[in-house]
Amino acid sequence: MQRPLDYLNNLAQDDWLIGYNSRQFHQIAQELYLELTQLSAYGTPPKIILAEREPVRFLASFIAACAANCLVFLCNPSWGTQEWQQVLDLVQPDIIWGVGNRDIYQCPMPNTSLREAAPTAKLSTSAPCPMPHSIMIPTGGSSGQIKFAIHTWETLAASVQGFTEYFQLKRVNSFCLLPVYHVSGLMQFMRSFTTGGKLAILPFKAVEAGQILNIKQSEFFISLVPTQLQRLLENPEVTEWLSQFNTVLLGGAPAWNELLEKARFHRIRLAPTYGMTETASQIATLKPDDFLSGKMSSGQILPHAKVTIHNQQGEILNSNQIGNITIHAQSLALGYYPITRENDDIFQIDDLGFLDDKNNLNIVGRNSEKIITGGENIYPAEIESAIQATQMVADICVIGIPDKYWGQALTAIYIPKQSDTSALKIQTLLKDKLSKFKIPKYWIPQQNLPRNSQGKINRQQLQQIATEFLQNPIT
Repeated sequence: MQRPLDYLNNLAQDDWLIGYNSRQFHQIAQELYLELTQLSAYGTPPKIILAEREPVRFLASFIAACAANCLVFLCNPSWGTQEWQQVLDLVQPDIIWGVGNRDIYQCPMPNTSLREAAPTAKLSTSAPCPMPHSIMIPTGGSSGQIKFAIHTWETLAASVQGFTEYFQLKRVNSFCLLPVYHVSGLMQFMRSFTTGGKLAILPFKAVEAGQILNIKQSEFFISLVPTQLQRLLENPEVTEWLSQFNTVLLGGAPAWNELLEKARFHRIRLAPTYGMTETASQIATLKPDDFLSGKMSSGQILPHAKVTIHNQQGEILNSNQIGNITIHAQSLALGYYPITRENDDIFQIDDLGFLDDKNNLNIVGRNSEKIITGGENIYPAEIESAIQATQMVADICVIGIPDKYWGQALTAIYIPKQSDTSALKIQTLLKDKLSKFKIPKYWIPQQNLPRNSQGKINRQQLQQIATEFLQNPIT
């Protein structure tokens, strides 16, 4: 398998970065790599926090750290003080590249050289390094607590290989609107970098405003999360531009039916995907032609992965039987820093789903998010999709709150599209779509919902919002 430096040298003369200077990328990566190798000659390769705001410098630094076999932690430059403190306590880095604040971080400031940074480094003695060349990618559950999934160059390369085999490609051209510190943006870079494809990077707000690069969309893949797709489809010119892409990968959070139907109406070559940070992006994808023909699922399993469905006793279920999803994949993370997993090719997750007769993966919801009210099992995704379809809310999340009579009471926390939108109006529209027990008992309007940049909700915060609201209802 080729290593990061091999790919870097292969692209040295290519103008593969669209909108940025490809030679500058190569120069930054080479210079940092040489400094890191000189530093590593005196001992163990350093632990690096990578939080560069500028995407080319971020990616060039990433390649340098990987080539020098360093332990590199990808971080969001926009994290707040509390999040940064949490990360720094966990990582105890030798070097920080990117944002910094001496009062908070007590770490080297941006733009200091490695030789200046090294003497002030505080080495961790509390947690052993799982392996020197690990790539730590941030992920957060519904609590918002930051964790780092332990990946390697090999696990990321396995994801790329599965992707290229599935789509029968030699080169992958990517148009990236997602943050490169997140697995969704990073893997777009990895696909282009390791296959010799082109990579365009642009802030999402620029595209939303109609500022688009001059590319041949039919030769490119673009990745979006559902909230981004919704916003782009509100602009007719951008919608037309989006419809010209070879494939529009959609993941990061469940998409609601109304959004999918709107994309199909505009002939967007959508490819709904299923994957996560721990699997180095998607392990299942519905191909665009199948989406446009009306199929609704997460599609076939990619060649580098295998999915089985199990019941609570661990037995493998047959087609069309709902159970817990277990993933076997070459792209699986080795665990969460600093602890690795014993079995590094099997991942049991909280998601519920089934494989249909055509072996397409269908996601039902999360077992941990299941709400039991009056003895009935309810999965929030179904209710949220129905509420979204009323076109009366800008955002919605359904949770269960403790109830003495029902066990849990179905509660909708939502952002109304119009100030005069009442819960009664929404409930009236739901009567013909949902069973009575699936219509939320409580409705709590909000100005915004606590979501991260990938659209994932913080359910712990929602529980607090609901508890406070119901203790002090607006009259």
